[in-house]
Amino acid sequence: MTSGQHLPWRRLIGPGLATLCAFCALMALGLWQLQRLTWKEGIIAEIARADAAPPVPVPASPGPYEKVVVSGTWIPGKAALYGDEVRDTPNGPVPGAELLLPLRRPDGSVWLVDLGWVAQTSPQPVAAPPNPVGYVHAAMPAAWFSPPDDPAHGLYYTLDPQRIAAGMGLGKVAPYILMANAPLPAPSNNHYEYALTWFSLAGVLVFQFIFFARKRLLFP
Repeated sequence: MTSGQHLPWRRLIGPGLATLCAFCALMALGLWQLQRLTWKEGIIAEIARADAAPPVPVPASPGPYEKVVVSGTWIPGKAALYGDEVRDTPNGPVPGAELLLPLRRPDGSVWLVDLGWVAQTSPQPVAAPPNPVGYVHAAMPAAWFSPPDDPAHGLYYTLDPQRIAAGMGLGKVAPYILMANAPLPAPSNNHYEYALTWFSLAGVLVFQFIFFARKRLLFP
C-alpha cells in the first residue's frame, strides 16, 4: 500500500481547508450582521425619541429626523413635485406626487417643505399652514430606475434641495427637506434574521463536511 492509502485522512486536507475558509467567511458575515443590528437599533431608538419629543425651533445644525417647527412666509407661485405615485380613491386610481413648497425664513434662507401627496401631475401651489411642523429629512439620490428630473416642468425624482430650489429660481436653500405632518419613517430591521441565516449556513456546512469525511474514511 502507498502512504496515502495508510493515511486516508490526508485526502481530507484539501476539502477541509476549503470548508474552514467557507466556515470562517459565513461566521464573519453573521457577526457583521449582528453589528449592523446594533447600529440599526440605535437609529430606531433615535427616531423614536424624535417622534416622542415636542417640536423645537430649527437649530443651527438640525439632526436627522429631528422634529422642528419652521417659521417664515411661503414664497408665492413656487411649487415642485417629487416622485410619482398612483393611489386608489373611491373614484378609482389617481396619479399624484409629493408637493414641495418653498418657505422663506426671517434670515432670508429658504426651506423646502414637503406637504405630502397631492393629486397633481404638474405642480400647483396650495394654501399651506403657517409655521409648518415636521421632521428634518436629508437629501436623497435618485433610485437606479428613476426617471430623469424635469426642472422645466417642476418634476423631480431626486430629493436634492439645491437642484429643486434652482429649478424654482431660488438660492440659499437649506440642505434639508421638512417633511410636514408626516409620520417618521420606521426603517426595517432584519439584521437578526440575516445573521441567523449566515450562522445556519455555517452549521450546515460543518455537518456536510462531517458526512463527507465519514464517507471518505469508511470507504477510502
